[in-house]
Amino acid sequence: MALPIAANAQSLQYPGFYVGAEGGGTWMFQTSTGTPFGTGTIYPDIGFAVGGMVGYDFVGPRVEIEGVYRRNTATVGAGQFNAFGAAKDDIGVMANVLYDFNAGGVIVPYIGAGAGVAFINSSALGLSNSSTEFAYQAILGVGYNIDPMWRVNLDARYYGTTSPNFIGNSYSNNNISAMLSLQVKFGAPSAPAPMASPPPAMAPSFMVFFDWDRSNLSQQALNTIRQAADQFKATGKARITATGHTDRSGPDDYNMALSLRRANAVKDALVRDGVPPMAISVIGKGETQPLVPTADGVREPQNRRVEIDFR
Repeated sequence: MALPIAANAQSLQYPGFYVGAEGGGTWMFQTSTGTPFGTGTIYPDIGFAVGGMVGYDFVGPRVEIEGVYRRNTATVGAGQFNAFGAAKDDIGVMANVLYDFNAGGVIVPYIGAGAGVAFINSSALGLSNSSTEFAYQAILGVGYNIDPMWRVNLDARYYGTTSPNFIGNSYSNNNISAMLSLQVKFGAPSAPAPMASPPPAMAPSFMVFFDWDRSNLSQQALNTIRQAADQFKATGKARITATGHTDRSGPDDYNMALSLRRANAVKDALVRDGVPPMAISVIGKGETQPLVPTADGVREPQNRRVEIDFR
């Protein structure tokens, strides 16, 4: 019964490694720094960012290592008549932890955070200076699962580092980036072959047994009936037939009545376990349908039974 449901509910995500490439724009915040002409204000231009990542998807949580190159140019205003160009090249190597909401669906919002190291080169006035800084970022985005192998992401990031140094002066390095990425997952499972129609499901069946000339239920019989009730609750719309039987060690009319008492005892137990009475039919077969064929008058334990059938 579960096989067709599982096929229809196939997830677009599954655990595994992935790689990706990304690119976008970066907007560095305006800041200030010392210059040979006094304190200067840095007016950044819109820059660009390109990079890639390798990660592992746990279907929900994801972890990845990411490398991104960011470049920003800027105009530095220092004094009333002094302005000069500057540039910043930033290579960030980050360890990111992300979480996908609606993992396995088509549209997958996600959040994340990362920390790592940034290698920054600052240049202006024909001079340059390199420094290594601590880097951090926060990520908010949405993914689109094209299929279990390919995924597109669009996210916004706040990215910052500790203050880089240039010719003896430091400046703040913080920006917002908009990034578009394409990811591919390794070992994508092959799509299941379409089924013209699901195979017919076999109706469940349960059986309880009785002592000779008895219709009371043993503890083992009660446990079996409880399993049958749980099966009914799982299906929701099934109907149950409780069919009573006896062995061949008594008169036919007595055995017919005894088989009905046994079937009704099972029905009462099913009702106590939560099955609606209207969903249960009882039938008495007496000694007419033995499970084990015997001669008349033989006490056969397997013939003293009630069969619980679903349909």
